[in-house]
Amino acid sequence: MNNILYITGAGVSSESGIPTFRGEDGFWTIGSKNYTPMEMATRAMYESNPEQFLSWYYNRFATYRNHGPNEVHHWLSDKNLITQNIDGLDGKAGNENYIAIHGRLDQMTLFHHQGDDVQTMQTPWDDVNEDNLIPSLLNVFNIDSKTKRPILNESFKPYVLLFDEFYTELYRISEAQERMHNADKIIFMGTSFSVNITQMALRTAVNNGIPIEVVDPQPIELPYSNVTYHKMKASKYIQLI
Repeated sequence: MNNILYITGAGVSSESGIPTFRGEDGFWTIGSKNYTPMEMATRAMYESNPEQFLSWYYNRFATYRNHGPNEVHHWLSDKNLITQNIDGLDGKAGNENYIAIHGRLDQMTLFHHQGDDVQTMQTPWDDVNEDNLIPSLLNVFNIDSKTKRPILNESFKPYVLLFDEFYTELYRISEAQERMHNADKIIFMGTSFSVNITQMALRTAVNNGIPIEVVDPQPIELPYSNVTYHKMKASKYIQLI
Protein backbone atom coordinates (compact mmCIF):
# COMPACT_ATOMS: atom_id res chain seq x y z
CA MET A 1 0.00 0.00 0.00
CA ASN A 2 1.72 3.12 -1.21
CA ASN A 3 -1.10 5.65 -0.98
CA ILE A 4 -2.16 6.04 2.63
CA LEU A 5 -4.42 8.99 3.45
CA TYR A 6 -4.30 10.37 6.98
CA ILE A 7 -7.30 12.28 8.34
CA THR A 8 -6.68 14.02 11.64
CA GLY A 9 -8.85 15.68 14.26
CA ALA A 10 -8.48 17.68 17.44
CA GLY A 11 -6.94 14.79 19.37
CA VAL A 12 -3.71 15.20 17.39
CA SER A 13 -3.26 18.81 18.51
CA SER A 14 -4.22 18.21 22.14
CA GLU A 15 -0.60 17.35 22.97
CA SER A 16 0.34 20.83 21.74
CA GLY A 17 -1.85 22.26 24.49
CA ILE A 18 -4.86 23.00 22.28
CA PRO A 19 -8.18 21.80 23.77
CA THR A 20 -10.23 19.27 21.88
CA PHE A 21 -13.74 20.20 20.83
CA ARG A 22 -15.93 17.75 22.67
CA GLY A 23 -13.90 16.85 25.73
CA GLU A 24 -14.60 18.30 29.17
CA ASP A 25 -12.35 21.28 28.41
CA GLY A 26 -13.36 21.44 24.77
CA PHE A 27 -14.24 24.42 22.65
CA TRP A 28 -17.83 23.26 22.25
CA THR A 29 -18.35 23.17 26.02
CA ILE A 30 -17.50 26.87 26.21
CA GLY A 31 -19.89 29.42 24.76
CA SER A 32 -20.40 33.05 25.63
CA LYS A 33 -22.59 34.67 28.25
CA ASN A 34 -25.68 34.54 26.05
CA TYR A 35 -25.01 31.95 23.34
CA THR A 36 -24.03 28.30 23.06
CA PRO A 37 -20.95 27.35 21.01
CA MET A 38 -23.19 25.92 18.28
CA GLU A 39 -24.87 29.31 18.00
CA MET A 40 -21.62 31.25 18.12
CA ALA A 41 -19.77 29.35 15.39
CA THR A 42 -22.15 30.30 12.60
CA ARG A 43 -22.21 32.60 9.62
CA ALA A 44 -25.54 33.94 10.90
CA MET A 45 -23.89 35.09 14.12
CA TYR A 46 -21.02 36.70 12.24
CA GLU A 47 -23.47 38.59 10.04
CA SER A 48 -25.81 39.73 12.81
CA ASN A 49 -23.42 40.20 15.72
CA PRO A 50 -19.77 40.35 14.63
CA GLU A 51 -18.75 41.81 18.00
CA GLN A 52 -19.87 38.65 19.81
CA PHE A 53 -18.60 36.35 17.07
CA LEU A 54 -15.13 37.86 16.73
CA SER A 55 -14.63 38.17 20.48
CA TRP A 56 -15.59 34.52 20.96
CA TYR A 57 -13.45 33.40 18.04
CA TYR A 58 -10.44 35.32 19.30
CA ASN A 59 -10.69 34.05 22.87
CA ARG A 60 -11.44 30.44 21.93
CA PHE A 61 -9.06 30.04 18.97
CA ALA A 62 -6.71 32.93 18.23
CA THR A 63 -5.18 32.80 21.68
CA TYR A 64 -3.63 29.47 20.63
CA ARG A 65 -2.10 30.84 17.44
CA ASN A 66 1.48 30.76 18.72
CA HIS A 67 1.44 27.14 19.88
CA GLY A 68 3.89 24.86 18.12
CA PRO A 69 3.55 21.46 16.44
CA ASN A 70 4.16 18.27 18.37
CA GLU A 71 5.89 15.05 17.32
CA VAL A 72 2.79 13.77 15.52
CA HIS A 73 2.59 16.87 13.33
CA HIS A 74 6.26 16.45 12.47
CA TRP A 75 5.75 12.75 11.70
CA LEU A 76 2.87 13.68 9.38
CA SER A 77 4.88 16.42 7.64
CA ASP A 78 5.60 14.29 4.54
CA LYS A 79 2.29 12.40 4.52
CA ASN A 80 -0.87 12.61 2.42
CA LEU A 81 -2.97 14.53 4.93
CA ILE A 82 -6.39 16.06 5.42
CA THR A 83 -6.92 17.75 8.77
CA GLN A 84 -10.08 18.99 10.41
CA ASN A 85 -7.98 21.29 12.61
CA ILE A 86 -7.71 25.01 11.91
CA ASP A 87 -4.64 25.54 14.11
CA GLY A 88 -2.16 25.44 11.20
CA LEU A 89 0.27 23.21 13.11
CA ASP A 90 0.71 20.83 10.18
CA GLY A 91 1.95 23.72 8.10
CA LYS A 92 4.29 24.83 10.87
CA ALA A 93 5.65 21.26 10.94
CA GLY A 94 6.51 21.49 7.24
CA ASN A 95 3.67 19.74 5.41
CA GLU A 96 3.39 21.83 2.25
CA ASN A 97 0.42 20.10 0.64
CA TYR A 98 -1.94 19.18 3.43
CA ILE A 99 -5.61 20.08 3.12
CA ALA A 100 -7.04 22.18 5.95
CA ILE A 101 -10.61 21.16 5.18
CA HIS A 102 -12.13 23.50 7.79
CA GLY A 103 -9.86 26.47 7.17
CA ARG A 104 -6.89 27.99 8.97
CA LEU A 105 -6.63 30.19 12.01
CA ASP A 106 -3.82 32.31 10.55
CA GLN A 107 -5.81 33.29 7.45
CA MET A 108 -8.91 35.21 6.42
CA THR A 109 -10.83 36.00 3.24
CA LEU A 110 -13.09 38.71 1.96
CA PHE A 111 -16.58 38.27 3.33
CA HIS A 112 -18.20 36.69 0.29
CA HIS A 113 -21.10 34.61 -0.94
CA GLN A 114 -20.28 30.95 -0.38
CA GLY A 115 -18.87 29.45 -3.55
CA ASP A 116 -17.38 32.69 -4.86
CA ASP A 117 -13.76 32.48 -5.95
CA VAL A 118 -11.75 34.37 -3.33
CA GLN A 119 -8.18 34.27 -2.11
CA THR A 120 -6.95 33.72 1.42
CA MET A 121 -4.68 36.23 3.13
CA GLN A 122 -2.84 36.40 6.43
CA THR A 123 -4.85 37.60 9.40
CA PRO A 124 -2.96 40.43 11.15
CA TRP A 125 -3.53 39.03 14.63
CA ASP A 126 -0.59 41.03 15.97
CA ASP A 127 -2.55 44.20 15.22
CA VAL A 128 -5.23 43.19 17.74
CA ASN A 129 -5.08 45.19 20.97
CA GLU A 130 -6.34 42.95 23.76
CA ASP A 131 -6.83 45.98 26.05
CA ASN A 132 -9.37 47.30 23.55
CA LEU A 133 -10.39 43.97 22.09
CA ILE A 134 -13.74 44.42 20.38
CA PRO A 135 -13.04 47.76 18.63
CA SER A 136 -9.66 46.38 17.59
CA LEU A 137 -11.20 43.22 16.12
CA LEU A 138 -13.84 45.22 14.27
CA ASN A 139 -11.08 47.32 12.76
CA VAL A 140 -8.93 44.32 11.72
CA PHE A 141 -11.90 42.66 10.01
CA ASN A 142 -13.09 45.96 8.49
CA ILE A 143 -16.56 45.82 10.01
CA ASP A 144 -18.73 48.82 9.11
CA SER A 145 -18.32 51.41 11.89
CA LYS A 146 -21.90 52.69 11.63
CA THR A 147 -23.96 49.54 11.26
CA LYS A 148 -21.55 47.24 13.13
CA ARG A 149 -22.18 44.67 10.43
CA PRO A 150 -19.83 43.08 7.87
CA ILE A 151 -20.09 44.40 4.32
CA LEU A 152 -20.11 41.87 1.49
CA ASN A 153 -16.85 41.90 -0.50
CA GLU A 154 -15.41 44.65 1.71
CA SER A 155 -15.17 43.24 5.21
CA PHE A 156 -13.08 40.20 6.10
CA LYS A 157 -14.10 36.87 7.57
CA PRO A 158 -11.97 34.30 9.36
CA TYR A 159 -11.00 31.50 7.00
CA VAL A 160 -12.99 28.89 8.87
CA LEU A 161 -15.92 26.69 7.86
CA LEU A 162 -18.82 27.48 10.19
CA PHE A 163 -21.69 25.21 11.23
CA ASP A 164 -24.21 26.75 8.84
CA GLU A 165 -21.81 26.80 5.88
CA PHE A 166 -20.94 24.09 3.36
CA TYR A 167 -17.75 22.74 1.82
CA THR A 168 -16.66 24.71 -1.26
CA GLU A 169 -13.56 24.77 -3.42
CA LEU A 170 -12.14 27.40 -1.08
CA TYR A 171 -11.64 24.46 1.29
CA ARG A 172 -10.36 22.19 -1.52
CA ILE A 173 -13.29 19.80 -1.20
CA SER A 174 -12.94 18.25 -4.67
CA GLU A 175 -9.27 17.54 -4.07
CA ALA A 176 -10.10 16.04 -0.68
CA GLN A 177 -12.68 13.72 -2.25
CA GLU A 178 -10.19 12.71 -4.94
CA ARG A 179 -7.61 11.82 -2.28
CA MET A 180 -10.20 9.66 -0.53
CA HIS A 181 -11.12 7.78 -3.72
CA ASN A 182 -7.46 7.20 -4.63
CA ALA A 183 -6.37 5.98 -1.20
CA ASP A 184 -5.21 2.42 -0.60
CA LYS A 185 -5.87 2.89 3.11
CA ILE A 186 -7.35 5.65 5.27
CA ILE A 187 -6.00 6.22 8.78
CA PHE A 188 -8.05 8.39 11.11
CA MET A 189 -6.21 9.97 14.04
CA GLY A 190 -7.81 11.70 17.02
CA THR A 191 -11.26 12.28 15.56
CA SER A 192 -14.74 11.65 16.93
CA PHE A 193 -16.29 11.07 13.48
CA SER A 194 -18.86 13.76 14.27
CA VAL A 195 -18.20 16.05 11.31
CA ASN A 196 -19.15 15.71 7.65
CA ILE A 197 -15.68 15.15 6.24
CA THR A 198 -15.09 12.01 8.31
CA GLN A 199 -18.49 10.64 7.35
CA MET A 200 -17.69 11.36 3.72
CA ALA A 201 -14.38 9.51 4.00
CA LEU A 202 -16.04 6.58 5.77
CA ARG A 203 -18.67 6.24 3.04
CA THR A 204 -15.93 6.34 0.40
CA ALA A 205 -14.01 3.60 2.20
CA VAL A 206 -17.09 1.39 2.51
CA ASN A 207 -18.11 1.88 -1.11
CA ASN A 208 -14.60 1.26 -2.46
CA GLY A 209 -13.56 -1.48 -0.02
CA ILE A 210 -10.72 0.63 1.38
CA PRO A 211 -9.28 -0.61 4.69
CA ILE A 212 -9.44 1.78 7.64
CA GLU A 213 -7.37 2.26 10.75
CA VAL A 214 -8.58 4.32 13.71
CA VAL A 215 -6.08 5.75 16.18
CA ASP A 216 -7.77 7.06 19.32
CA PRO A 217 -7.69 6.23 23.05
CA GLN A 218 -11.48 5.83 22.95
CA PRO A 219 -12.31 5.03 19.33
CA ILE A 220 -15.82 5.19 17.95
CA GLU A 221 -17.14 1.79 16.85
CA LEU A 222 -17.66 2.08 13.10
CA PRO A 223 -20.29 0.19 11.06
CA TYR A 224 -17.65 -1.35 8.79
CA SER A 225 -15.86 -4.68 9.02
CA ASN A 226 -12.54 -3.68 7.46
CA VAL A 227 -11.36 -1.57 10.42
CA THR A 228 -8.32 -1.92 12.67
CA TYR A 229 -8.51 -0.05 15.98
CA HIS A 230 -5.50 1.30 17.85
CA LYS A 231 -6.71 2.35 21.30
CA MET A 232 -3.96 4.86 22.00
CA LYS A 233 -2.89 8.43 21.41
CA ALA A 234 -1.37 9.26 18.06
CA SER A 235 2.00 9.94 19.74
CA LYS A 236 2.10 6.33 20.98
CA TYR A 237 1.00 4.97 17.62
CA ILE A 238 3.83 6.63 15.69
CA GLN A 239 6.37 5.26 18.16
CA LEU A 240 5.08 1.71 17.71
CA ILE A 241 5.15 1.73 13.92
